[in-house]
Amino acid sequence: MKMRSFDVCECGAPLQMIERETPTPKGTEVLLKMLAAGVCHSDLHIWDGYYEIGGGKKLMLADRGIKLPLTMGHENVGEVIAVGPDAKGVKVGDVRLVNPWMGCGTCKVCLRGDENLCLKSRNLGVFANGGYSTHLLAPHPRHLFDIGSLSPQEAAPLACSGVTAYSALKKVAGTIHDEALVIIGAGGVGLMGVTLAKKMGAKDVIVVDIDAGKREAAIKAGASKTIDGSTADAVKQIQTATGGGAWAVIDFVGSSATVKLAIDSIIKGGTVIVVGLFGGDVTVPTPYLPMRAMTLRGSYVGSQTDIAELLDLVKRTGMPSVPIRARPLEDVNETLNDLRAGKIVGRVVLTPAA
Repeated sequence: MKMRSFDVCECGAPLQMIERETPTPKGTEVLLKMLAAGVCHSDLHIWDGYYEIGGGKKLMLADRGIKLPLTMGHENVGEVIAVGPDAKGVKVGDVRLVNPWMGCGTCKVCLRGDENLCLKSRNLGVFANGGYSTHLLAPHPRHLFDIGSLSPQEAAPLACSGVTAYSALKKVAGTIHDEALVIIGAGGVGLMGVTLAKKMGAKDVIVVDIDAGKREAAIKAGASKTIDGSTADAVKQIQTATGGGAWAVIDFVGSSATVKLAIDSIIKGGTVIVVGLFGGDVTVPTPYLPMRAMTLRGSYVGSQTDIAELLDLVKRTGMPSVPIRARPLEDVNETLNDLRAGKIVGRVVLTPAA
């Protein structure tokens, strides 16, 4: 039996359908039949083959060890159809969310549960073949999580969109109960951040986006106020809405303009968390760091613990109200192009034909 995958064979060119022999799992490996694969904005960067890092410079992903052809897709839910002889804790028929943020499994970072920070990354859909396919091979059962009563289409985005937002929110959890939280960017991850923030007890969520449709979606997701980030007085609007400046801003865009907007909008002692990978650079006068007692911090996806905590939160409080649309796996190229054009509100999940 052959499996079908849609692979990046040339950066920027349409993904190509490739047939391969379906692998037989060995050792601790687990073979899953794909049920749902979320499409993420970071897939566009992988498809292009680089990140913009400002000043006309590019970080080439080939220099980071990404090799073609590559099956993208890192938001995956599948049904276990075969297990290796050493794979414990899962059985054929189990439906599982796959944590794609995999490390070597043996270094001190991995052993403390932070595989997403491992220097020998093996992330599915990035450094190893992912879920834009009919089948997926997971290297170990520890990466598989029970989704309970969630549907595969609901659960898939939690592997990146969900855990990325949750991990960023954890970093400012000490302020969101009493102070307004500002979220920049109401794409799939940003909307997930809005709904999860409310579930985590956020008092007030203010969303900044340049797109009117996405601002409307943010209100529906639970934001108390939205601001057009392209207006000349956006900083003043944020400071007014937060009562003098934001204690916490999470930037789910990560462009030069949005990071600068975030830094300019915080109060003394405030924190900016940069999540998005849009690209660019930013200059911060070094005296600002101590004089404003500011924190500028990055947040990269999430840990094994974060995924477990997120799934527990969702099972207790319900699925975040982020629009999720299913499309056939064969529509992957059209979907990626729609995402690049800004035509997608929320998340799209690809589903292979039976």
